Amino acid sequence: MLENGKISIRQFTILVILFTVGGSILIAPSGLASEAKQDGWIAGLLALGIGLLILPFYYALGQRFQDKTIAEYSEELLGKWVGKLISLLLFTYFMINAGLTLRNIGDFMTTQFIPETPIEAIFIVFLAIVIIGTRKGIEPLSRSAEILFPLVILLFIILSTSLIPQIKFENIQPVFEVGIKPIIRGAIPFIGSTFLELVVFLMIFPYANKTNQLRKSFLTGTLIGGIILIFISLLAILTMGSEVTARHLYPSYELARKINVADFLTRIEAILAGIWFVTIFIKLTVFFYASALSLAQTLKLKDYRFLTLPLGMILMVLALVSGPNIVAIEKFNKYILAPYSFTFGFVFPMLLLAINTFRMKGVKKNSSQ
Repeated sequence: MLENGKISIRQFTILVILFTVGGSILIAPSGLASEAKQDGWIAGLLALGIGLLILPFYYALGQRFQDKTIAEYSEELLGKWVGKLISLLLFTYFMINAGLTLRNIGDFMTTQFIPETPIEAIFIVFLAIVIIGTRKGIEPLSRSAEILFPLVILLFIILSTSLIPQIKFENIQPVFEVGIKPIIRGAIPFIGSTFLELVVFLMIFPYANKTNQLRKSFLTGTLIGGIILIFISLLAILTMGSEVTARHLYPSYELARKINVADFLTRIEAILAGIWFVTIFIKLTVFFYASALSLAQTLKLKDYRFLTLPLGMILMVLALVSGPNIVAIEKFNKYILAPYSFTFGFVFPMLLLAINTFRMKGVKKNSSQ
């Protein structure tokens, strides 16, 4: 195995939570409210329910190949050449998602914090940290996530409680006014950008201890991460209204700006930025780690770490060319990312699971004869 590190069930759960929250904490409320209006939180619940239904299939696949990643058993199930093709396609999926995540970082920083700083400089700083984290391996990354997780939860609690005085329940009324179709349209991009991307953890399954507890850990992590996103979306609609939430590119950040407790605790948007920095770092590093590891395993290399620098340079270029502007990337996330993620996050794993199931039935049938 190219990776010798091992992570605990607790660390695996925390990784899933932080990955799920990731960059979605900034943009999810806008996407949900733009389609489902005041029922955006219901669209989020629908998406979460569908996401939780997909996870048992991931677990079933990972459980059958406990010591291998999806890049390794793709070749075992589909043959040398077709398997390598699928593994390389998965590598491109991980890399493209890493590029989009890095671009999300650059766009947010240049529009909200440091507008006069070249976006390339931001990419270099973040990539340097991500490359170091990837070279250290999955075990140190998981320990970092475990250390930072209490901070994320603390900041989330402060943010939520500080917004209570501004909640207006009339902003989510009447419930189900838009009907079921807009709710479904709002849920689809959310599924593609949040839950189908969890297929990347099929690259991490072999390095988790107590594999018999992985199913519960995976479901728990996704459930907690999904609830955090839905709760932030609900808070945005309750305090700002669905129209304002849908209009803002980063409604969660705008939400944090509105915090005012007794004219003393105000403008603490740095709290949301802190949550976002931690979660998006984990998401980007997990995608980049999966990219380097999957490519090394596909090419039968002895180590993946020497790939991190050239892949980092490619990733920077990919982030720069991923879209001419924020609007184009927003349209990609809304209309293209969901079917793209459906291919890699559902079709490919289900194909591998079906092939493995038929083979197991064939072996049992032959052994019984």
